[in-house]
Amino acid sequence: MRLKILTLCSALMFVSGGVLANQPNVYGVSEKALLPELDIELPAKLDTGAVTASLSAQNIQLFKRDGEDWVRFELGVEGEEQGKELELPVVRISQIKRRAADIPEGETKDYTSRPVIEMKVCMGDVEQDIEVNLTDRTSFSYPFLIGSTALQQFDAMVDPSLKYSAGSPACSS
Repeated sequence: MRLKILTLCSALMFVSGGVLANQPNVYGVSEKALLPELDIELPAKLDTGAVTASLSAQNIQLFKRDGEDWVRFELGVEGEEQGKELELPVVRISQIKRRAADIPEGETKDYTSRPVIEMKVCMGDVEQDIEVNLTDRTSFSYPFLIGSTALQQFDAMVDPSLKYSAGSPACSS
């Protein structure tokens, strides 16, 4: 009898340990995100309703370098990094659906084209390479938005009752 109880307890511990190992990372609706390649930490909004990630950028200019598509832009963020000019390769051009309220009267185009770059992003102690589109977010509260595609890469679960639950980014590159 004692052996059966010991075996049952061991099995339950093994199963529960396996279940806990597969738990998603829990983040708040807003988190601190480190962009290590740019050496900048930004407040980010985690938005499960958005598909892609977006970084605030201004003066966005596409150009060719050695036959490849590149983008030149200035960071549209507050602080000493504001206006910092960057040049990065373009991964693709995304077509982002516009809200009806954002379409000027008489215009029929219901999407906007945005250059997409790839960059490392760290939240908490998790770092991922994600695709990020560039757009002017200076009128928004958060200069960086992380959408559902990147959230899946982070194995994230977003708890809207939390903010900054992952703490300061602490990834070891």
